[in-house]
Amino acid sequence: MSLPLLIQFALCPLVFLSLLWVTAPYGRHHEAGWGPDLPNRTAWVLMELPALLVITVLVLTGPAGANPQAWIPLCFWVFHYSYRTFVFPALMQPSDRTFPALLVLFAVAFNSLNGYNNAEALLNAGKQAAPLLTLHFIIGAVIFMLGFLLHFRSDRTIRLLRKPGETGYSIPTGGMFRWVSSPHYLGEILQWTGWAVMTWSLAGVAFALFTFCNLAPRAISNHRWYRERFPDYPPDRKILIPGIF
Repeated sequence: MSLPLLIQFALCPLVFLSLLWVTAPYGRHHEAGWGPDLPNRTAWVLMELPALLVITVLVLTGPAGANPQAWIPLCFWVFHYSYRTFVFPALMQPSDRTFPALLVLFAVAFNSLNGYNNAEALLNAGKQAAPLLTLHFIIGAVIFMLGFLLHFRSDRTIRLLRKPGETGYSIPTGGMFRWVSSPHYLGEILQWTGWAVMTWSLAGVAFALFTFCNLAPRAISNHRWYRERFPDYPPDRKILIPGIF
């Protein structure tokens, strides 16, 4: 196992425990005291752009990048991160909300590391040139796309809660919000679990694990935030996994 991959695995418990202790200060949890801020849209583009560029450049310029075992999985990655880098920020409701620049730097560092590790995995798969359409590739691709659909629809539900000019929060309803408080996070966890299955790689496992360790504490904080601010919040709604957690 390479050193960059070991670092990514080591980050998982550190991030999980840290975020259980301190809520990441962005979005509804934003608070002063974390240094300079950036406009929300600018921050999202800067954070996500390395995730889109690093793996794409490394794979397409790599010796085995032209093989379908490398560039076809890359298309799934590019599909997701094109949405996260350009479409998601563009669809944000105009506001004066800001995002800590410190968190942007952390995200840039992680996305660069993650992009490098997964590029290495794809190039290795391209070099081996094993059959592409295996059972695990098909199952993983289906999980990935279902996760993206859940993520996209949940983002849309949250975005449409606000009318133009509004800045407040309300209780999201419909779709998977009937069962959990953060289905958009569940969708992302499913996506990268699908990616791990699809690529059948340790880099994919590291990313899926990190996604859970990063988003599960955030989902806990969101659930607590809703319950504290809305007395009529649905009492049977779970945090992240329907009927379980």
